[in-house]
Amino acid sequence: MADATPGGDARDARARRARRVLERGFGYVGFRPGQAEAVEAALCGRDAVVLLPTGSGKSLCYQVPALVAFEAGRGATLVVSPLIALMRDQVGALAGRGVPAAALHSHQGEAEGREAVSRLLRGELALLYVSPERASKDGFRRLLGRAPIAGIAIDEAHCVSQWGHDFRPDYLRLHELREIVDAPMMALTATATETVLAEIEEKLALRDPLRVRSDAARPNLAFSVRPLRTQAERQAALCAALDAAGMRARRGAGRALVYCATRKTTEKVAAALRSEGFGVGFYHAGRTKLARERAQAAFEAGRTRVLVATNAFGMGIDLPDIRLLVHFQTPGSLEAYYQEAGRAGRDGAPARCVLFFGAADLVTQRRLASADAGVFLARRREEALRAMEAYAVGASCRQAMLTERFAPDALAPPCGGCDVCRGEVEGEPAERAARPAPTPLPDAARDTIVRAVGRLTRPVGKQNLARALRGSRAKTLSRGGLLQMPEYGALAERSEAEIVAAIDALLAEGRLRRAGRKYPTLWLPGKPIRGAGGADADAAEGGGRARPPKRSSRYGGPVARALDSYRRRQARALKWKAYMVFQRRAMLAIDREEPTTREALARIPGLGPAKIERFGDDILALVRQHGSRSQS
Repeated sequence: MADATPGGDARDARARRARRVLERGFGYVGFRPGQAEAVEAALCGRDAVVLLPTGSGKSLCYQVPALVAFEAGRGATLVVSPLIALMRDQVGALAGRGVPAAALHSHQGEAEGREAVSRLLRGELALLYVSPERASKDGFRRLLGRAPIAGIAIDEAHCVSQWGHDFRPDYLRLHELREIVDAPMMALTATATETVLAEIEEKLALRDPLRVRSDAARPNLAFSVRPLRTQAERQAALCAALDAAGMRARRGAGRALVYCATRKTTEKVAAALRSEGFGVGFYHAGRTKLARERAQAAFEAGRTRVLVATNAFGMGIDLPDIRLLVHFQTPGSLEAYYQEAGRAGRDGAPARCVLFFGAADLVTQRRLASADAGVFLARRREEALRAMEAYAVGASCRQAMLTERFAPDALAPPCGGCDVCRGEVEGEPAERAARPAPTPLPDAARDTIVRAVGRLTRPVGKQNLARALRGSRAKTLSRGGLLQMPEYGALAERSEAEIVAAIDALLAEGRLRRAGRKYPTLWLPGKPIRGAGGADADAAEGGGRARPPKRSSRYGGPVARALDSYRRRQARALKWKAYMVFQRRAMLAIDREEPTTREALARIPGLGPAKIERFGDDILALVRQHGSRSQS
């Protein structure tokens, strides 16, 4: 497999071929951290274990060398993937780029399966996706013996480990593929501890594998933990979080995903949100296949902006704009938590990941795992729960704790965005769970809160407002006029929890409103926000005349909106997902650059020749119609 060119010349030649494929086939001019090392390992015939965080482009690590090998006439790359939906998405996205790829799975017709096999045997496929169960069948292995195979990629490789949170027994037989195929093997995952990495290498029989890993941190994600004991408390906190993220509106930017531990809780939470006026769907393995597909399709198309789900809605979810991800109940391990939380903010824009935690969650997880036999496995599960609890009650930066969990040698700096770094931790969960529910405040105290908000010079967070009303001298209270308002210290006899609960009730009643997207704050309905960034939006709400919205790098301007409508129409016509037409980052780059020729369009990261050939003329027409030049 290795190139015959000596030494550094061979590496340079491989790197040039890989970059050429990356640019021509996928529309990117450079690799992300970790990708180049993984690609080089595959091209020089070496096994590799690739640990990259969710959303960092793991699939390119095997897709680029697969195309290089295909163009060199060395055959197809076999990709073992655990979910049919994930296979379909990958094959669809590759087809949209003009990459010859196919899948074999139980949900396709006989004719489609025969055609995929014929293309493999004729050497017409660069990538073939199969499930671990299919890869274990004798008939499929006989097929592999008749076809040229250039490489093997094992996606979601943590499924090989009983330490892992998605264990699949058929993964334990994948090492047998090496008896049939003499090709490098790449194992890829987003979440694996040192123990799981070692188990992946052992169970897959990898030969002197290169370990590729990048920083596990996701700096655009703001992590927080809410110590909440009762279902009612959690439901109220969930509604507040969804309101803060702007999810009550039927249409808007972004989506929210809510994870629950059990099917029963999933249905209860979805029903409660629906009664509160949210457009919501729910997903769990107990629903029929058609019901699950409809729930997922509605969420992906934006017809419902909130989805409540168990971990059955999991691997392979590739939605770029999940702005809020809430774990209504604590999962059974940090690995499961970080993988699920990692589905937020995949477009790189800010997103919130909120974990509701209470002692009862650990009891639920132990009950869910009680059917598993074996003392050894039970001990592993208990260790995982202890790590999960340590994270939830910890007093250090959440992002740093997660980063160091998956990279023990890393010394991650404080992220500055989690609840610990912002000084917004509500107290020890065990202590909070033992407290009774906050006593409702009388009307006079509630009126005091509303008057205090009315005197503010800028919106503030509810925790800071509550602390000011109790008379705190914390440094964080120096902004917004909190220390100067007459109501400062007026509710000193009330607890912070009681004041915060009253604020939540006032928000629900509409006597207060939330302002701000990234860190929601409090303000009076109808009162304009003076100063940078707020005047435009609030002038309209207060009855004034609003200026036209400025273009932002996050949401784009008229071109981006027109392109978003266009890609949704194309996706419906082609039965694709919207991101398969082109991704949001490409859409925003077009909006920013306003290319006028195909040559300029080719410089947009993430498009590539196949997309430009298929959609380029339409894109350029939309730029001419909606771009700034058309307005001048």
